[in-house]
Amino acid sequence: MHSLLSDICYLLSCTHVTTIPTIPETLYTKRTLDNGLRVITAPMPHTRSVAVSIYVGAGSRYETEREAGISHFIEHLCFKGTAKRPTSQEISETIDGVGGILNAATDREYTVYYAKVARPHLDLAVDVLSDLVQSPLYDSTELEKERKVVLEELASVADSPGQQVDLMLDEMLWPGQPLGWDVGGTEDSVSGLTRAMVLEYSKRQYVPNNMVVAIAGAIDEDEVLDMLGPTLGSMASGAPQSWFPAADADGGPRCQMLFKRTEQTHIALGMHALPLSHPDRYALDLLSVLFGESMSSRLFMELRERQGLCYDVNSYVSHFLDAGSFGVYAAVDPVNGSKTVGALMNELRRLKAGVPEEELHKARELAKGRMLLRMEDTRSVSGWLGGQEILSREIKTPDDVVARIDAVTPDDLSRVVDTVLRSESLNLAVVGPHRSERRFVADLSL
Repeated sequence: MHSLLSDICYLLSCTHVTTIPTIPETLYTKRTLDNGLRVITAPMPHTRSVAVSIYVGAGSRYETEREAGISHFIEHLCFKGTAKRPTSQEISETIDGVGGILNAATDREYTVYYAKVARPHLDLAVDVLSDLVQSPLYDSTELEKERKVVLEELASVADSPGQQVDLMLDEMLWPGQPLGWDVGGTEDSVSGLTRAMVLEYSKRQYVPNNMVVAIAGAIDEDEVLDMLGPTLGSMASGAPQSWFPAADADGGPRCQMLFKRTEQTHIALGMHALPLSHPDRYALDLLSVLFGESMSSRLFMELRERQGLCYDVNSYVSHFLDAGSFGVYAAVDPVNGSKTVGALMNELRRLKAGVPEEELHKARELAKGRMLLRMEDTRSVSGWLGGQEILSREIKTPDDVVARIDAVTPDDLSRVVDTVLRSESLNLAVVGPHRSERRFVADLSL
């Protein structure tokens, strides 16, 4: 009887062995148009979708204190109506009508507008996104309505202790400057934004030489350039304002508390770390991976599995153009608040003893695997290329990053630990039902 097992035995007995071909890295082409617009295309011929991302050099780091939140506000307003599609419904229905995804996000160092659609609708996605960033109406009535929406968004953050504690930590790391502010601004600053301020800011920042268009999917570069030529390619270049530099605040360790009658105590520990271009950034990334970015990480195994202190605990790294941070977050029963801070500090100190090669190897494979899996998605590839270009004007391929990750050694990790884990840079933010910080700061020393 013929069976699957017999087929396998036959194949194993064959002398000819077929090797699995290596999947090539994601290739791309970059073209800078006469007006300074950078266009990046990444052909992924096996895909049925196409993703378009438009990155703009506009974010909270570009804002004065009076303008705080204006980048985020403009992102919202672009969806309220354009010259070609005067209402928000027309904008959303255009992409919804073909089963696509349309969205945007504002961060500290850029704003991104993106769409993902089936390949036959590439021209529609390019047209809609170009329309959003090139010809928003900024209608006065819609502006006032959207102001209320943004204020509600800020109110929702105030009701989220997990988000509040992150904001408190940023304010401690970079006090009195854009990098330490909420990207959405404050109630006062958003309430004070006028249509004239919106027009002035968008005219300054939303210029083609301050934009990157990144498209991934079954595409052809010439086709993309033909689509962009009459729209973004025809815009006049400008003189966008640069971002405000960061000034790290040392002098710690420091603690800031916010009393709130919550069911959990939310804890954020953080310190200054490495900027985007630092040669040790990949070593720090791997340190965070093995420390608290998976279910087999040190923090998860010790605080959750062994001690049962929390459900949610993790570490993270932020890289900015001239600054960075390394942080730890945990949410616990208020009774265990100070005990958890002590456990987190013990794990941070344990990093100073060094990381074995075996543990580093696991972190390498985890980091590479997560990155490479993302490269199968057109939206991820579009974001990968556009994000790097808008921030550093240098694009590393996945193979470039794999090589840098593989090159990290235990000695590199030790050097990063000595650089980053310093008591004078340590900051602790706590949100929960606590009146005194005394028990929380007793163990704040590295």
